[in-house]
Amino acid sequence: MIRVLIVDDHPIVRDGLRGVISASSDLEVVGEAADGPSAVTRSLALAPDVVLMDLRMPGGDGVAAIEALTCSASASRVLVLTTYDSDDDILRAVEAGATGYLLKDCTADDLLRGIRAAARGESVLAPAVASRLLTRVRAPAAPDRLLSPRELQVLQLIARGTSNRDCARRMFLSEATVKTHLQHIYEKFGVSDRAAAVATGYERGLLGP
Repeated sequence: MIRVLIVDDHPIVRDGLRGVISASSDLEVVGEAADGPSAVTRSLALAPDVVLMDLRMPGGDGVAAIEALTCSASASRVLVLTTYDSDDDILRAVEAGATGYLLKDCTADDLLRGIRAAARGESVLAPAVASRLLTRVRAPAAPDRLLSPRELQVLQLIARGTSNRDCARRMFLSEATVKTHLQHIYEKFGVSDRAAAVATGYERGLLGP
């Protein structure tokens, strides 16, 4: 059972999301919050698998909440669900540590798939969001910025949601070495997290279509 915390300042939106999520036998809504600070408090208390996070809320925004959860080493994955798709909103959320970013015009099926993927640690990006993010993180693919075979293998594994520990096990490397390869990927792509690295990998054709 995937445990979900809903964070949105509109009660009617929370009610609608609860109905959609609770209709799936493998998903369970364990709580709700109406602002960022409450989201952090409830997430740390309830330890949900996925926090479905709105961004702009009067009582405290979602990006600050994502940063707080990231700093607290919370195991909960944060999936942004918002109406805002500006470059600044997207980049701030991803850099803060969001696992994914969906827009509220997505279908119920897309939302449920996104929650399940986020729970597995996979990057979830709405098509419009991916396009904007790629524009911001795109960097020249000069020869000295190409990935080594090991770095490419790490990128392919994290694109499937594989943890550093599992990457190390599959590649017969230490976890520290995997982290070093991951840092080199970030530096070469000019990004700071897994979601942006995966998005850049797709844009450059390193991860298939």
